[in-house]
Amino acid sequence: MTLSPDLTPLTPRKRAVLVGASSGIGAALARELAHRGYALALLARRAGALDALCREINAAAGDTRAVAYTHDVTDYELIPALFQKLLADLGRIDSVVYAAGVMPTVTFTEYNFDKDKAMVDSQLLGALAWLGQAAALFERMGEGQIVGIASVAGDRGRVLNPGYGAAKAGFVTYLESLRNRLTRRGVNVLTIKPGRVDTEMSRAAGMTRGLYPVGKTAAAIARAMHKRKQVVYIPGWYRFLMLGIIHTPSFIFRRLKF
Repeated sequence: MTLSPDLTPLTPRKRAVLVGASSGIGAALARELAHRGYALALLARRAGALDALCREINAAAGDTRAVAYTHDVTDYELIPALFQKLLADLGRIDSVVYAAGVMPTVTFTEYNFDKDKAMVDSQLLGALAWLGQAAALFERMGEGQIVGIASVAGDRGRVLNPGYGAAKAGFVTYLESLRNRLTRRGVNVLTIKPGRVDTEMSRAAGMTRGLYPVGKTAAAIARAMHKRKQVVYIPGWYRFLMLGIIHTPSFIFRRLKF
């Protein structure tokens, strides 16, 4: 874990913790939130990429908007103490965003437990460990916002990459459960369901067509946070596409190849 410098200059602003910030949607959202005036504690495994992102954000802002903390979300036992350190460093936490995850390439006939476990560990168990800390804090405060970057892949069991879909489906259900617990306590829980987004992870998994710009994705997430939405598909028309997919009869759906 990289210890942070004094964050006193950040205290007047909204303060957010962003887990999984070194690339993809997480990095784009960090830039977007910093542009909107947030003070950010950014966490990810890749120290070099994370430090470079913080330097970029702070140079653009002309002051300290973002501070890096090197962290692997599968180090579950370290999370409670690290969360308390972030709270002490920031002075207050208004939002916690969970964007961490891996998506290894899985072939149509592949059944690889190690790959499946890596996806569940990072995208579901890590989320439970981090967002449980956030939920307890925000429930005591009677305010705050939890944001989970899920996926349309969690809406239906597809033939490609079952482990990824299972992890995202579990994450979506967990976020809904938190929402049902916390809404009555003044806490907003936002589930983001992107389609195919133009990120390194998507391209590494072989996705090349129909990719939605990551910058537009981040801007849509920031708007949804500001409006305290609950469930948002990105791009918005995916809501209607997924409605059709969800209600496609199983005897037809199982014949599809996506």
